[in-house]
Amino acid sequence: MSDDASLVARAASGDRAAFRELYEKHRMAVARLVFRMLGGRGDVDDVVQEVFVQVHRSLKDFRGQSKFSTWLHRVTVNVVLMHRRAARSRPAFADEAVGDIAQHQGGPDEDAERRERMRAFGRLLDRLADKKRIVFILHELEGISPEEIGRIVGAPVLTVRTRLFYARRELEAMLVDEPSLAGLRLGFSKTSEMDGGA
Repeated sequence: MSDDASLVARAASGDRAAFRELYEKHRMAVARLVFRMLGGRGDVDDVVQEVFVQVHRSLKDFRGQSKFSTWLHRVTVNVVLMHRRAARSRPAFADEAVGDIAQHQGGPDEDAERRERMRAFGRLLDRLADKKRIVFILHELEGISPEEIGRIVGAPVLTVRTRLFYARRELEAMLVDEPSLAGLRLGFSKTSEMDGGA
């Protein structure tokens, strides 16, 4: 976007107001992606802050060869992966309270069931290898095309489609392990991503 390009150029040259505007404009999208990649754990805000620290440090290296949002997704994915690796070496507290980024209207029972389904699906996503989980989240939850995901993760589009195909297949097979997801069908296309389905 031209307004992003202008903000990026100004922010890279030290304009704090321009960087603040970039932050405000993209913060919610970054927070949503971080939330989804972390499975809704309580450290979303810290990771979002770290993403923007990295953006601030690296902005001068952004050459505009891709959209700013694509580059920002790449930074976000890398920060989350570093965070996840570090978290594996720390004690984990199961089922920490999660705060959904989107507000949801419903009764207490419905809310509790929804939160449990979200936690259950998050547990399944956590069982996927990082490369498969990333493309699944970017495509199925963020709505990003395989071509753009390829630019984000630095992989050929066929590789992205292959990872997506296997991620879907593995998640379908794992559904039986989560009682709260019983009967859920993920509704993915039965056509192989490797055959060019989007």
